[in-house]
Amino acid sequence: MAVAVRGSRGGGGGGGFCLGGFSLRSFFSFRIFVSAMFSLLFIATLSVVLTNPSTPDHNSGLPTTGNAYVHRTFLALNSDPLKTRLDLIYKQASDHITLVNAYAAYARKLKLEISRQLAMFNDLAQNFTDLQIKPPSRASLFESDGPVDEEVLKQFEKEVKDKVKTARLMIAEAKENYDNQLKIQKLQDTIFAVNELLIKAKKNGAFASYIAAKSIPKSLHCLAMRLVEERVSHPENYTDDEEPKPEFEDPSLYHYAIFSDNVIAVSVVVRSVVKNAQEPWKHVFHVVTDRMNLEAMKVWFKMRPVEGGAHLEMKAVEDFTFLNTSYVPVLRQLESAKLQRFYFDNQAENATKEAHNKKVRSSRYLSMLDHLRFYLPEMYPKLNKILFLDDDVVVQKDLTRLWKIDLDGKVNGAVETCFGSFHRYAQYLNFSHPHIMEKFNPKACAWAYGMNIFDLDSWRHEKCTEQYHHWQNLNADDTLWRSGTLPPGLITFYSTTKSLDKSWHVLGLGYNPSISMDEINNAAVIHYNGNMKPWLDIALNQYKNLWTKYVDNDMEFVQMCNFGL
Repeated sequence: MAVAVRGSRGGGGGGGFCLGGFSLRSFFSFRIFVSAMFSLLFIATLSVVLTNPSTPDHNSGLPTTGNAYVHRTFLALNSDPLKTRLDLIYKQASDHITLVNAYAAYARKLKLEISRQLAMFNDLAQNFTDLQIKPPSRASLFESDGPVDEEVLKQFEKEVKDKVKTARLMIAEAKENYDNQLKIQKLQDTIFAVNELLIKAKKNGAFASYIAAKSIPKSLHCLAMRLVEERVSHPENYTDDEEPKPEFEDPSLYHYAIFSDNVIAVSVVVRSVVKNAQEPWKHVFHVVTDRMNLEAMKVWFKMRPVEGGAHLEMKAVEDFTFLNTSYVPVLRQLESAKLQRFYFDNQAENATKEAHNKKVRSSRYLSMLDHLRFYLPEMYPKLNKILFLDDDVVVQKDLTRLWKIDLDGKVNGAVETCFGSFHRYAQYLNFSHPHIMEKFNPKACAWAYGMNIFDLDSWRHEKCTEQYHHWQNLNADDTLWRSGTLPPGLITFYSTTKSLDKSWHVLGLGYNPSISMDEINNAAVIHYNGNMKPWLDIALNQYKNLWTKYVDNDMEFVQMCNFGL
């Protein structure tokens, strides 16, 4: 028993020792295993590093994922920093070579138009290539297994940067030419900007022309003031007790109607008629002006009587008492509060409008002087025919043949102005309005005011003045036509106008510089319609002398006022 007990103890003690010995051996075996694994990993890594060349392959890109990332990491750790720098420089140069070649290929497609740029791109790409194959660079940087020569690298980097800078400048310049969307957008922006400038210039030019045309010249204002001063200083020389001459109502004579507030213009019209008339004593002029200019007109023709025995009657609009608001639609419209606001308010705003709107808003186009032409039969009830002349015309031939033209029962003899699609009724009237659309043909040919022979008997028979009143009342809100006297004239004499030969009346000398001089010389009447009136500084010089030769330069007030002739 005693032995057994000892053996048991000894076995127990021996078992405890063996357990402690087993644990210690296991611990040391584990450490040896881990050390061996790290050694193997290090040897494997070292073998990878040693079996790959340190110089990068410049003809292929480095992969970016997986085992290659580990490879590149160890490569960066073990490689020469200058070689990494060389790799970056080389990659930058390669990228720009590719870009330059791409633009060169595009330039090649465009052929001759940009052959110069094609040559530049090709030269630049070749320069990049030459940098790599230059002996110093090739030997020191790309073919050597040793360390990189820093001085050679710096020189290579400087040359590459210079070429890159040149390439970028060329590409930036070429991009505008090659990028179609950029070109289109730039062209659209340019067109828009130029168009805006053009619109602005047109508005400014039209406004300046309008101001120059509608303002009273200093010389003309001076002339009117001198004439009025003469009337005030010598009232005994200008009495109003003269009896009307019987010639004023004699239908066998040649009668003219001239409605104007411009003294010098009226004198030129009258003088040109008389100078070219074969029998001037048979010509009678009916001049109507406003009350403000009546005395100046009378003084002028008192001091400078009409030559050749011709007769002249001078009246003011106010002398025709039937022209009142109860009878004349224009006068009623002019007195309406709404129309006064339209024509006379917001002058600053109106100044920015285009020339056409300025013309429309000019109160002159509601002046009775302009609308007197629609009342000729009532103003001169004993006459059969009368020739209407604007104050901006010059007569170059004897006009008596006009009274002998058979108007075929028509009221108005006028020269038509249409050609092609221009100067048709559609340009003057609002054919979207049912009243206009039902009554008139939009393609009907328009004619011109300025020289019109009117058969007053036919006028009375056709009741043209009543028709004018009807349409003027319908147009109280300016929905049938904008304004002026030609649109209502086209309506009033729509089917009662006879076309005259164009040589009777040549228009456009107030705006068109390209009228044939043969056409002008053959014309019986030339018309300075437009803004460039012959008495203004803005007149067309090639036509001005045709008007100034009829100005009475011997008139003392013309000389005193330094009239710009």
